[in-house]
Amino acid sequence: MFEIKKICCIGAGYVGGPTCSVIAQMCPEVRVTVVDVNESRINAWNSPTLPIYEPGLKEVVESCRGKNLFFSTNIDDAIKEADLVFISVLSNPEFLAEGTAIKDLKNPDRVLIGGDETPEGQRAVQALCAVYEHWVPKEKILTTNTWSSELSKLVANAFLAQRISSINSISALCEATGADVEEVARAIGMDQRIGNKFLKASVGFGGSCFQKDVLNLVYLCEALNLPEVAHYWQQVIDINDYQRRRFASRIIDSLFNTVTDKKIAILGFAFKKDTGDTRESSSIYVSKYLMDEGAHLHIYDPKVPREQIVVDLSHPGVSEDDQVSRLVTISKDPYEACDGAHAVVICTEWDMFKELDYERIHKKMLKPAFIFDGRRVLDGLHNELQTIGFQIETIGKKVSSKRIPYAPSCEIPKFSLQDPPNKKPKV
Repeated sequence: MFEIKKICCIGAGYVGGPTCSVIAQMCPEVRVTVVDVNESRINAWNSPTLPIYEPGLKEVVESCRGKNLFFSTNIDDAIKEADLVFISVLSNPEFLAEGTAIKDLKNPDRVLIGGDETPEGQRAVQALCAVYEHWVPKEKILTTNTWSSELSKLVANAFLAQRISSINSISALCEATGADVEEVARAIGMDQRIGNKFLKASVGFGGSCFQKDVLNLVYLCEALNLPEVAHYWQQVIDINDYQRRRFASRIIDSLFNTVTDKKIAILGFAFKKDTGDTRESSSIYVSKYLMDEGAHLHIYDPKVPREQIVVDLSHPGVSEDDQVSRLVTISKDPYEACDGAHAVVICTEWDMFKELDYERIHKKMLKPAFIFDGRRVLDGLHNELQTIGFQIETIGKKVSSKRIPYAPSCEIPKFSLQDPPNKKPKV
């Protein structure tokens, strides 16, 4: 069997960088070169400050960079010298979750490798299997044809996104009835046929994969004349958009039907904790809706650079003209963001937000002081926060009948809950 000695990975992003770094660490006899046309990104991979944040990634890179792991812009030579070339890990789809990518790579549920059902294709499949067998048990390495491997990737993310949209749809029902979506999720999750994974209600899912892969599935079904199937999966995206608009509408209604010229602290801008990735983050869309109503946003995230937040909010379709410069301030810490605010809006479930000094925050906020918890990170603190004096609104639950009631306006909302939001254009 052909032995792989040199690997080239085209693309030094969130997938290629971590994946090939782990391959280099687990296969010290294989030379791995990650190439990209983006020179600044490659320079960052070769520096002490990596271009992406992922727990454990820095240690992996530093353990083998310059030994058998290299980052380069010399794409042509790397391809010519390679025994195997990864192109965005096509036909070998990744099933990584940002925030746990290194753990997922080192201890995967499965590795899926697809290839042509030809002698050449099967030899390539077996050669790649041999690379993964350095650390992955053979029974966890699945081989399929190329279509099956690609569809498996799309369908896996579609099913996960579907579960999130399903529980988010129930969160709206819970708020209307007095049920608690966390209690509902726990009850149904104990059914072994359902399981308890991905039943966490929130302001909506984000990241680069879920929406992209569901929409790819929708497009594929439409192209193959399966309109009913396409419509079914489109609803997963529609509910996610609805949840974001519903959360923003709830903020506006609770703040006496207007946020114009009011200061709103946005805590968290990454699409989830333990990553600096903001792609399709719900924070972007919630910020857009609040900016459209004239709110002044003070945004804090522990891992997202100021420049990234400004770029995301400045996209056409998210903001207009000078909206960002007029309405957005990037804060260096959460207390600065909350100082003088009418409301605190939690959009990312960073653990640090559970440990803030909320009595200190309350003293410096305008009254009545509101907290809108879009990630249910403060569930265990509701009694304490109410004692301090906060009015609390959270996803999928009525916190207390003693608070200032959430009463949606009878007027037509300033943005429609039915109309889809403007999509951020691809850059």
